[in-house]
Amino acid sequence: MGLRFTTRESDSPWVDTVWTCTSGSVAEMTAVATACWGLVFWQRGGTAYAAISGPETGTGTAPVPEEATFVGIEFAVGTSLRNIPTPALVDGGAELSDTTRRAFWLDGARWQTPGPDDAEALVDRLVRSGAVIRDPLVTEVRRGHRPAVSPRTVERRFRAATGLTQGAVRQIERAREASALLAAGVPVADVVARLAYFDEPHLARSLQRFIGRTARQLREGAGGAIGLGSVQPTTS
Repeated sequence: MGLRFTTRESDSPWVDTVWTCTSGSVAEMTAVATACWGLVFWQRGGTAYAAISGPETGTGTAPVPEEATFVGIEFAVGTSLRNIPTPALVDGGAELSDTTRRAFWLDGARWQTPGPDDAEALVDRLVRSGAVIRDPLVTEVRRGHRPAVSPRTVERRFRAATGLTQGAVRQIERAREASALLAAGVPVADVVARLAYFDEPHLARSLQRFIGRTARQLREGAGGAIGLGSVQPTTS
C-alpha cells in the first residue's frame, strides 16, 4: 500500500482544504508546489508529531514515515501566523516541539490536536486568540475586488503576506487544477482550453515545474507516490 489521501474543501474563509493521509510501505513521495501554508499532524508507532508547512514554489522528493496517519490543514492564501511571517516558511517549514497525541504547542499556548472533523474549530480558536491573522487587502484581491491603492502597493502587500507574487500563486493554482482535471480523465486539449494555457507544451512545462508529472502520468496514476490529494498515487 502507498499513500491514501482524502481532501475536502472548507467553508471557513481562513481554510483552503483539510486533508488526511495514511502511509504504508512507501518511503518517499513527490512533493508538489502549493501556494498555501499549513499545519500537519501525524502519528507513528504511538508517537505524535506536528509541524508547520510552508508554501512550495516547485516540486521535490519528500520522505514519508511508514505506517503513519496524518491530518493536515491548508490555510487560505493571505492568512499567516502572528509570530512567523509566511515568507520565512516558503520552501520550508518548522517542526513543533512538545507535541502529544492530545495537544501541541503553538504561539506560546497549548492547543488540542485536531482530527479531520475538528480542523475548523481549531482554526476558529487560533483566529480568536490572534495566533492566525490575515491581510484584508489580500483577501479583497483574492475575491476579485480592486482596492483603492496602487498596483505596486497591492503586489508588495501580497508578497509580504504570502511570500509569493500574485503571478506565482496563479501559476501554482492553475497547475494543480490542471492535474486534477487530467487525473479525472479530461483530455489534454480540453484542459489547455479551459485553463487558458497557450498550448500543450506550455501545459507540459507547467506540470513538470509545479507537479512533477506528465499529463499521461496523471491520467494513468503513474510515476510513484505523490503529495496531491486529488490524484490517486501508486507506489511504482
